[in-house]
Amino acid sequence: MTPAIAYWEKLHFLNFDVLIIGSGIVGLSAAIALKEKQPALNIAVLERGLIPSGASTKNAGFACFGSVSELIEQEKSCGTDGLHQLIESRWKGLLKLRRLLGDEAIAYEDYGGYELFRPAEKELSSVCLSKISYFNALIKDIVSEPDTFRTANHQIADFGFNGVDTLIVNEYEAQIDSGRMMRAMLKKAGEAGILIFNNCKVTSFEQSDTGYTVCTADGNFACRKLLLCTNAFAKELVPELDIVPGRGQVIVTRPVPGLKLKGTFHYDKGYYYFRNVDNRVLLGGGRHLDFAAEQTTEFGSTAVVQNALLNLLNEVILPGAAFEIEQSWSGIMAFGNSITPIVKELGNGVFCALRCNGMGIAIGNQTGCDAAELLLKKM
Repeated sequence: MTPAIAYWEKLHFLNFDVLIIGSGIVGLSAAIALKEKQPALNIAVLERGLIPSGASTKNAGFACFGSVSELIEQEKSCGTDGLHQLIESRWKGLLKLRRLLGDEAIAYEDYGGYELFRPAEKELSSVCLSKISYFNALIKDIVSEPDTFRTANHQIADFGFNGVDTLIVNEYEAQIDSGRMMRAMLKKAGEAGILIFNNCKVTSFEQSDTGYTVCTADGNFACRKLLLCTNAFAKELVPELDIVPGRGQVIVTRPVPGLKLKGTFHYDKGYYYFRNVDNRVLLGGGRHLDFAAEQTTEFGSTAVVQNALLNLLNEVILPGAAFEIEQSWSGIMAFGNSITPIVKELGNGVFCALRCNGMGIAIGNQTGCDAAELLLKKM
């Protein structure tokens, strides 16, 4: 039998000014921003997993704002002005994240980012090469540098690639340790007096006389304002949201002796991505091979994607090298008809900050801060 709730528990552990659902980068950023603006607010975060369980600790740790081929596709969707604004928000978001936590805490390494092309993608590589000066001019006022993108074919052999004939480098792309980032953010949230309840999955919420009742398997919470930051999982609570889940499958090798790789790498319009980490190769992507199967909130893997990742390792990234796969996992991203995040009030006192479109490292912190600003206007 479940024990009755004590007076002290109801007063101090189940009743809050603001409840945030989701302890990923967006949810914790929102909580920290709220505390910075109004320290007296009583705030708690409810997390369904033992640790942040969507994508914040499962991503590849790319501190990027888009490869040339990705920017070409995104400009088709949002226009030139929209793309400029999007890149600016990603760049400023990265700077904001670094200021909040510090480069050492997130293991920030500015090795550069590269986009590679094989001979079969000659048409795509030609288009991307022709766009280098265009995008350099477009973002010059954002990064304050004239030549962000340039060709780097002379480095192909240095990285040990096979069957790659074109390489474009972004000098200002970097990599981070996503686990260290989230631990630093959890530490900052704790220091601010924000309570985090783990293994606490929200099943529903409903309006009450004083705000909202938030229901979980272990009991109900009360709050004045509610903020949803569960990305693709938010559709379980608000089905009408413009969100489509996207599962990203990832593998990492055991240490590879003499590994030549250093940096973050994009391939096939960003649908594949890989990097060095602790003398290993981390490789993810392939959801475009079966979009329907990967539009899921179920963690796991599929043979078609896993085989494609292994083939890329064998044929291009580590040709002729002996390697073993040490781990594999998946993370759940959120996409939609727009490539900008959803930050809005859903109803009277219910807000959301969702849909980072695979760019959570770049825009997650700013998205959470934007939600905090919106919520404070209604306190």
